[in-house]
Amino acid sequence: MKEKITEQSIQLFEKKGFSETSIQDIVDSLGVTKGTFYYYFSSKEELLMDIHLSYIDDMLNYQKEILEDSTKSCRNKLLEIVHMLISNIKTRGSSAKIFFREMRNLNDERLAQIVPKRDLFRFNVENLIKEGIEKGEFRSNLNASIVTFGILGMANWSYQWFNPNRSVTDREVAEIFVEMILKGIENE
Repeated sequence: MKEKITEQSIQLFEKKGFSETSIQDIVDSLGVTKGTFYYYFSSKEELLMDIHLSYIDDMLNYQKEILEDSTKSCRNKLLEIVHMLISNIKTRGSSAKIFFREMRNLNDERLAQIVPKRDLFRFNVENLIKEGIEKGEFRSNLNASIVTFGILGMANWSYQWFNPNRSVTDREVAEIFVEMILKGIENE
């Protein structure tokens, strides 16, 4: 039941927003009582925190697997991370929207648990860029921090427009993004 409450809440939060969705809306949509909700969550904010932790922990685990693969170049690891972010829209697009849009509804104590994890994800990408620079895979004059923000901004914002049911696949979008990142768009 906890998973059903979470999944239904994600759909409602995506559609109506966190603030506009009441616990009553959640339980009514599931045909259960508030007691059922409170058996699993002490508050709507605890539920939101659970959604946030699940999302960022999954992303960090997938990222770790990619980064620890010693058979891949920095370029290929970057491609895999960008692909992971975009392909995640197919399976967890609603959670991504909630993660980025509703973080402001977490109190300071809960944010203190989420923000370091979000920052770790970013620092891992930044370190990958730095490693690519050191290995000569990427240009030596790059500002790794700014490049990282650009990559994550591009990939993370794609949940707003990417439709996995259209003719361009998530892999193709990731390849276009990485090609654009690595080579730019200027005609040589």
